[in-house]
Amino acid sequence: MIVAGIGCKKGVSTSQILAAVEAALQSHGLSSASLSGLATAKLKAHEDAIFSAGHELRLPVFLVDGPALQIVSLRGLTRSGRSLAATGTPSVSETAALAAAGHRARLLGPRTVLGPVTCAIAVAGDTK
Repeated sequence: MIVAGIGCKKGVSTSQILAAVEAALQSHGLSSASLSGLATAKLKAHEDAIFSAGHELRLPVFLVDGPALQIVSLRGLTRSGRSLAATGTPSVSETAALAAAGHRARLLGPRTVLGPVTCAIAVAGDTK
């Protein structure tokens, strides 16, 4: 399982989400066909663009609750004080990707930042 975690500012567009996902995938030599889903924090459930991007990519969107984000927060690669203050996690994109991909998941690298959107790619522990 390969999951793209999404973090964003309020009111982003679907095209901004898709561009960030594409940039993150390209940085790891992957295509959208390799993705199993998108993930974000449950507090981003109101961001329609994330769900529209999932629909366009024909992928499920996993909403991860605060406790699940906290459990994996120490495994993230990025520490944003702004994210921590606003969401309780040092990187929404990284922790959402890790939590959704499973307890032995790992990040392929730090999140990609593209304007108001961040995207991190995590792979399940049994994925090579």
